[in-house]
Amino acid sequence: MASGRAEIEFVDAGGRTRLARLYQSDPLRILFPNTGPGEPETGTLVTTSGGLVGGDKLSIKVRCGAGAVGRIVGQAAEKIYRSAGDDVRIEMSLTAEPGSWLEWLPQETIIFDAARLRRRTVLEVAPGARLLAGEIIVLGRTAMGESVNGGLVHEAWDVRRDNRLVWADAVHLDDDLPATLAANAGLNGAHAFASIVFVGDDAASALPFARELLPAGADPTGLCVGATCVGDVLIVRWLDRDARRLRDAYGKFWAEFRHRVADFPAAMPRLWAI
Repeated sequence: MASGRAEIEFVDAGGRTRLARLYQSDPLRILFPNTGPGEPETGTLVTTSGGLVGGDKLSIKVRCGAGAVGRIVGQAAEKIYRSAGDDVRIEMSLTAEPGSWLEWLPQETIIFDAARLRRRTVLEVAPGARLLAGEIIVLGRTAMGESVNGGLVHEAWDVRRDNRLVWADAVHLDDDLPATLAANAGLNGAHAFASIVFVGDDAASALPFARELLPAGADPTGLCVGATCVGDVLIVRWLDRDARRLRDAYGKFWAEFRHRVADFPAAMPRLWAI
């Protein structure tokens, strides 16, 4: 069983963001590739074990200090393998201090049959800060014809502002997965689902153009997507039977949204295309 930690802190140093703290222990590593013009200071999160098994525990903490501009990108899809009974547990903490911008852009989490995942993500976003974070769940390696017939997926999010809980959400899929996946009130045959959460003082004003970036009307291909805003929290959700199509739509939205909101380049990191 693995027990890994990664802690990253970005700070503003006279108008330039620099790394102030880095702690990492196996199987987590943080690499710092060169970034293109106009991009935030970027760290790449790597799981060196190639995947996670029952009993593994990860703790990831990212802090963006006042006025800093940072981004963490997943190096590749995270794989959650079959478990003999224990859960994989992942605790995430993302903190954005006043005047900062923080992006958390992981790649897909692929759930194998009989895998067990419990993941909790906590966003602490100060007034004047902005945080853009997301997650993609893929149930089985669908390109290989695999399906997920049992296991556990518990994905929980909390958003806090001024030390107050302002939004909470959780998805819980347990051993009755086939019925949940097929049900109209469940996933309606979808094998992939995803969320983007944007937190900031301007979240409500960003909702109209977030919706402009989404497909208009019903999509005959089966891709379902919608956006809403609760206070200072804007949420966009995707649901699809085709994981690759969802990923493509997700990446296109992310690139355009960050450009409209924060004037960053309308592009995804190079790792996204590998």
